[in-house]
Amino acid sequence: MARVKVQVFLKPGVLDVQGKAVEGALHGLGWPGVANARVGKLIEFDLDGAGDPAAEAKQMCEVLLANTVIESYRIEVA
Repeated sequence: MARVKVQVFLKPGVLDVQGKAVEGALHGLGWPGVANARVGKLIEFDLDGAGDPAAEAKQMCEVLLANTVIESYRIEVA
């Protein structure tokens, strides 16, 4: 069994509204040095199978976990 972590973020150049909101809030709370905040998502799961867990996770990302038009992803397998 493999532990899989998939990190999904908007691609550079895509407006990250949540990131801008977080950045503005942090400025308002006294951290003016924060810049270029980006918000993403982390998906963790156990994968039991005979195949290559990284390849299976990549297929999952391409089909469901990421919108590959505007998002990129990174896969870690432990």
